[in-house]
Amino acid sequence: MRSGPIHRILVRAPNWLGDAVMCEPAIRGIKRLYPSAALSLLVKPAIGDLFTGHPAVDQIIVYDWKERHAGLIGKWTLARELRNGRFDVAVLFQNAFEAALLAYLAGIPSRHGYATDGRTFLLSDPISVSNRRGSVHQVHYYWNLLRPLGLSGEPDAPKLSLLPEESQAIDERLLPSGIRASDLIVGINPGSTYGGAKRWLPARFAEAAARLCRQVQEGGNKRVAVVIIGAKGEEAIGAEIAGQLTVPVVVLSGATTIRQLMAAVARCSILLTNDTGPMHIAAAMNVPVVAIFGPTDWKTTSPVGEIHTLVRHPVDCAPCMLRECPIDHRCMTGVSVQHVLEAATPRLPASFGLRDLTGIGPQGADSSLKEIKAEFNILEGTTIFLDRDGTLNVDPGYLKSAADLKLLPGVPEALARFKAAGARLVVVTNQSGVARGFLTLKDLDAIHARLQGLLEQHDAALDAIYFCPHHPDDGCLCRKPGRGMVDRAVAELQLDLKKSYVIGDHARDMQLARIIGARAVLVTGGVVDAPALEALKAEQAMPDAVAATMTEAVEWILRDASQAKKAETVSEPVSGRQA
Repeated sequence: MRSGPIHRILVRAPNWLGDAVMCEPAIRGIKRLYPSAALSLLVKPAIGDLFTGHPAVDQIIVYDWKERHAGLIGKWTLARELRNGRFDVAVLFQNAFEAALLAYLAGIPSRHGYATDGRTFLLSDPISVSNRRGSVHQVHYYWNLLRPLGLSGEPDAPKLSLLPEESQAIDERLLPSGIRASDLIVGINPGSTYGGAKRWLPARFAEAAARLCRQVQEGGNKRVAVVIIGAKGEEAIGAEIAGQLTVPVVVLSGATTIRQLMAAVARCSILLTNDTGPMHIAAAMNVPVVAIFGPTDWKTTSPVGEIHTLVRHPVDCAPCMLRECPIDHRCMTGVSVQHVLEAATPRLPASFGLRDLTGIGPQGADSSLKEIKAEFNILEGTTIFLDRDGTLNVDPGYLKSAADLKLLPGVPEALARFKAAGARLVVVTNQSGVARGFLTLKDLDAIHARLQGLLEQHDAALDAIYFCPHHPDDGCLCRKPGRGMVDRAVAELQLDLKKSYVIGDHARDMQLARIIGARAVLVTGGVVDAPALEALKAEQAMPDAVAATMTEAVEWILRDASQAKKAETVSEPVSGRQA
């Protein structure tokens, strides 16, 4: 690093929106190190908008990479323009060879950046990347680049701000959609320019927003609206969600500049979002965020601040960092609407007047409900493995479309009783129709999304759905009565098979229960005659109980669990004395 006076500093900011936001504390850190130096930011146009009016930035130099600065001649033009700026120091937050080359060609004597991308020879002060980079949050990663320059302490959270006229403009823009300046707003950011793997299901975004708005209206008698944001190309997702809402809603996807996006986000009372740039913008503008993470690394890119909540479904393959999921998108489909609502409720302002969506009620407000919950917590730590077709829904042979899904009578209510009793509900289902070409994995995902949505409306959300898409002749380990799906659920959800039941309508479900050591309940839909029972016995598939309906099944399991608990209570003093 040069020892002489430093008057002009060039900062190359990252190209991605989220990274640029996470770099913001480090930009303030440079100004803290060199308060009298002029700080110029070299950025792509959208990132330039992000930092317009930022107090630490004295000049924004737009890198017009698509036109004026495109190609080799354009790079020479940009290097010449930077040379005219007579910068003393370049700080390169962008880890690209090109960034170092431009600083070198611009004749900037001190070039400070991480030693990545084969550019070490172009840097006067190359900084080694820590071996622990994979576990360091990006805010700290950018901050740590400045420590060799003398920056100390820890970074605080990113901060962004608006001009008053920008806030006023967004209020005027929302008004024709029936959204007043005084309305509470639930923001939704359902897209991701990075790829489809980062996207939670649009139907679940819609359901979460609808239920949140309904709770606001019922609990606080407030006007509430929904604002959907996103990038160009995500308009259809926004329209799909908007079509399922009954409150005032506006789709701004692909219809905002960065500054307008910032203003819209700042207007939200809470933002439900995938892991994207707008998520970081909202966090930087002090808007409570419920961030749904799937394939990306929550440890390095989660929103910074105590008012935000991260929701994720733990699976072995995450974080994979893939743009598109090559298998079944389990990291995202495993996140239910109920999970998001439970994360969102504590983050809403008290003025929303919401009741607790967990069903327990506000603290101290309804102790009787808590007592009821404790009384019925008889299935705490218990897992109910559920067959799907013929057990939860009408079995048409091969269910091919979400629109054809019909729950059997009493199923939502029965599953809600299981949930209230503390059980975890995991569907394990053979779906050879995929291998037979009757439906696609996308069709199956839509069916399961609808199944989950229908059940969530009755507080009966499933904890997970596992399916076997193989043909019976494939010889896979996951097809029931094989235990492959159960073993995966145990590993991913940390289940205890000693406290488990299997409910199904087929002999293979009963065989699965025997294989994993679970209690088995056969749901028949009617009376089972003696020959049928003999057949089950011959197949080594005798259940522990036979129930005509799911209602009968839940009653039997609650009785069975209660009796088991009483037996444990009686036996405990004996074993204690023996010890």
